Amino acid sequence: MAGTNPYQESEVAALPKQPYRLTFMPMEVTVEVNPEHLPASGEGLPGSILDIALDNGIEVDHACGGVCACSTCHVFVRSGGESCPEPSEEEEDMLDMAPGLELDSRLACQAVPDGSSAVTVVIPNWNRNHAQEVSH
Repeated sequence: MAGTNPYQESEVAALPKQPYRLTFMPMEVTVEVNPEHLPASGEGLPGSILDIALDNGIEVDHACGGVCACSTCHVFVRSGGESCPEPSEEEEDMLDMAPGLELDSRLACQAVPDGSSAVTVVIPNWNRNHAQEVSH
């Protein structure tokens, strides 16, 4: 059920067909995304920015589990946004509740780049989980 909300009707984005680079800022971490290894983490839509981030150890808060039911995974897609499908009505509704909304705001759980260009994402300070659990 990752990435889908049973109470919402939405289309599932197509996975990319070619490799591309996804850069996370301000960490300055660039990931080479291989479409053959998606979905990656099982969180958010398969191939979503959230899915790829979590699979690469980049923490992005996602209180609802990546099913488009909150706005905690709000990110800014600074470049390459044209490679992602337009936000669904459900995503736009959730973004309306996000702090610091900008024209390039997206929910990381719903934005699935198609691989046609490199993508740069800024994870806002309020969406970076600074808490670390101690391993037992």
